[in-house]
Amino acid sequence: MAADEPSPQPAAGPTDEQEWLAAYDPRAYAPIAVTVDVVALTLRHGRLHVLLVERGAPPHQGRWALPGGFLRAGEEDLDEAAARELAEETGLQGASETETAFHRLHLEQLGTYGAPERDPRMHVVSVAYLAFAPDLPDPQAGTDAAAAAWHPVADLDLAPRSCDRAPAAGAPVDTHGGGVDGHTGPAAVAPRPIPLAFDHARILADGLDRVRAKLEYSPLATAFLPHDFTIPDLRAVYEAVWDEKLHPGNFHRKVLSVPGFVESTGCTTERGGARGGPRARTYHAGDARLLHPALLRPAREEPAQAEPAQAEPAQAEPAATDQAH
Repeated sequence: MAADEPSPQPAAGPTDEQEWLAAYDPRAYAPIAVTVDVVALTLRHGRLHVLLVERGAPPHQGRWALPGGFLRAGEEDLDEAAARELAEETGLQGASETETAFHRLHLEQLGTYGAPERDPRMHVVSVAYLAFAPDLPDPQAGTDAAAAAWHPVADLDLAPRSCDRAPAAGAPVDTHGGGVDGHTGPAAVAPRPIPLAFDHARILADGLDRVRAKLEYSPLATAFLPHDFTIPDLRAVYEAVWDEKLHPGNFHRKVLSVPGFVESTGCTTERGGARGGPRARTYHAGDARLLHPALLRPAREEPAQAEPAQAEPAQAEPAATDQAH
């Protein structure tokens, strides 16, 4: 409120604060609602997936959206609301495997979205969260969702659009997920990108930008993996999130050159690789909070650094360092 704008509330004076609060009328201000939306990411079959729910009621009924909902005013803070909505709207609660997965859930605040037209019901401000964990189970739709599914990020339409645009007439509703790649029907027909409700395409795009950037300078990639993993497992996370192939030998050397990024377990996998050969050494996340030197995306590396990677042969996964005999 501007300094020269008269307040609709009782003027402050030599009065008891309880008396002032008793006279306070929140209806003097325009109503506004607060929601939380969650960008939940995980790897399934080597591809980056996001958790979506199909809206079971207007607005945007029948459209896929990020899991979320209204803040319970006076009962919970934003972090609690995000965790609750992620569990309730998808059915990810109660089961023992879910509790194990949620124990390793990484949850951080992504941003705030408050454009007046983003929700046709009223002015709604959404606080978006970013969440990911390894091996999250197949979701079950909550009471106010028609369906819930893991969708490959590559299958979604993330182009900017009007917040309240209605679904196109006859547009197919894709219900794939739960480990299905989402490519159905004749192989020659490419599936139509799936549009998202509200401004959730923008929120998801921002979340992907955040994750891709943080993988360069933080050990965030280990949050996508079980406690023990191999260097190829870690490389698969970077390749899925960055959506580009990485040179195995160079990646291996860079990871082990970063102090505290990963630590050896002293063990190996029970079996060798798919093509046979020695068993791979296993690692777990180290105690580093920042990666120094950073693991830059190939496009962001200096040309002098990137050239050797392009010149090395493709089979340079070093058995002496990445695998144990």
